[in-house]
Amino acid sequence: MSKVHITETVLRDAHQSLLATRMRTEDMLPICDRLDAIGYWSLEMWGGATFDACIRFLKEDPWERLRQLREALPNTRLQMLLRGQNLLGYRHYSDDVVRAFVERAANNGIDVFRIFDALNDVRNLQTSVEAVKKAGKHAQGAISYTISPAHSIAQYVDMAKTLQKMGCDSIAIKDMAGLLTPTATAELVKALVAALDVPVHLHSHATAGLASMCQLKAVENGCRHIDTAISSLSGGTSHPPTESMVAALRDTEYDSELDLTALQEIGFYFYEERKKYHQFESEFTGLDTRVQNNQVPGGMISNLSNQLKDQGALEHMNAVLEEIPRVRADLGYPPLVTPTSQIVGTQALLNVLSASRYQTITNEVKLYLQGKYGKPPAEVNANVRRQAIGNESVITCRPADLLEPEMSRLRSDIGEIAETDEDVLIYAMFPDIGREFLEQRRDGALEPEMLEPLPGDPQSYCVAATEFNVGLHGETYHIKVTGTGHKMQEKRAFYINVDGTPEEVIVESLDAVFTNGGGGADIPQASSSKGSSSRLKATAPGHVTTSMPGIIVEVLVTEGDQVSAGDPILVTEAMKMETEVQAPVAGTIKAVHVQKGDSVNPDEALVEIE
Repeated sequence: MSKVHITETVLRDAHQSLLATRMRTEDMLPICDRLDAIGYWSLEMWGGATFDACIRFLKEDPWERLRQLREALPNTRLQMLLRGQNLLGYRHYSDDVVRAFVERAANNGIDVFRIFDALNDVRNLQTSVEAVKKAGKHAQGAISYTISPAHSIAQYVDMAKTLQKMGCDSIAIKDMAGLLTPTATAELVKALVAALDVPVHLHSHATAGLASMCQLKAVENGCRHIDTAISSLSGGTSHPPTESMVAALRDTEYDSELDLTALQEIGFYFYEERKKYHQFESEFTGLDTRVQNNQVPGGMISNLSNQLKDQGALEHMNAVLEEIPRVRADLGYPPLVTPTSQIVGTQALLNVLSASRYQTITNEVKLYLQGKYGKPPAEVNANVRRQAIGNESVITCRPADLLEPEMSRLRSDIGEIAETDEDVLIYAMFPDIGREFLEQRRDGALEPEMLEPLPGDPQSYCVAATEFNVGLHGETYHIKVTGTGHKMQEKRAFYINVDGTPEEVIVESLDAVFTNGGGGADIPQASSSKGSSSRLKATAPGHVTTSMPGIIVEVLVTEGDQVSAGDPILVTEAMKMETEVQAPVAGTIKAVHVQKGDSVNPDEALVEIE
């Protein structure tokens, strides 16, 4: 069989790569009848960051999105991306949670599960593969492709053969950073096709401008399944354009037999829809051959850029990109894909912004070095491991073997606001924002973030913008108010851009301020992700600060506590990674200026020690 089959990524990875995963279900449904008529092998539309973005920003139930798209696409396989034992989160889940998630996803409409592990540790894929097979669905084992002294074609072939023995119905090469070259693709695909009895799929991002050539070489060497994105959401950190690949293969033995005119009409639809999301366009999603040197995926670059911009340290971007390969080597050359891309990227950022490398180490790096994400591809730096976890033992078993069943506890924790097992799984994936989403749904208070109007568009999605500058701690920020949400009891959300970065500010009425213990002039009080202007500026040795902007996850001390230098004081989260903030000196906790959920900046005194 020579026909090439196409998986379309426009409903998931394409807009995740180019538009921060912000496409709404209401903008997908009108085009579904035409997508369904094309004859794609599958439509990738769920998993990865879509689940997170639905509940965090769009205030949509991701399960309802799945059900709606299943109904609207009756003739096309629906495909999702699954992070093996991590599912859609950033930690390993117990086997009963993995089985429950796969069963519910299959029952709600997923046909094809593309399953990968960030370390290519096949032990972390076993439970997911078994659950997919039990559900009678297509299990696709994915190889996270990377380049390092610890990786080779022979190793990838051995992994693929193991996945086939586990029961995988197909094998995917997941080139998430766009590292493949045409020659490397030809060699890898040829070796896999010769060694396997199941089909080989190729998923490659166009970041370096090579993906279309790689796909052609893959097809010439036996690959009959490729991932593409409709042209108006293709290229750069997305994928090769669907129409271009269909045209390239037309009238050859590999002809996809897809209707190019019908595809072009779909492309025009998404060309117009993309305009709605212009505020999420990033300057770092275009062609960038630097990925061939630093192996940093485009989405990871944009996250790092935003973090440095928030810090007022964007001039350090090149230093961070140079540090990432060094951290990756220290950690045993993990592929840079969720969650290892965040683990490596955040640590590199901290290394650059701190006085010395590994002065501050994230909790995720510590867990990684304890073996709780799986086995690294190569030996880790022993000095870094010692600095991170001391003499703690390193596990060698499958990490999930150490986890007790969780579903019963999760049901109990979330309580009555979870109406179904799907709701419980929302809470399991993202406990804080999941609970917030379910509470807001219960209270009828779900409000999606506002979309900025196009310049000159009279039918805007929000009120007319107001622009001004604000001085804070010696820095000047350009503020543009782009819209407001509906009034929710005593609060209202205002949507703003701070130096080009979308933010949300919650403004309370005067009554709410007094109810919360506040007082003063008759003005609204606002909380913002830029931090509190009323906090003390850090100047003394006993002022506890954070290394980078983030959110307070946990406060570990109270006033009057005695602490020693190095004791954990706070836990913060930045770029979805948690970091312990330690006491800089010994003494007594004089004051705690933060609570869980607060946004903080590096120049603020979060806790005072005397």
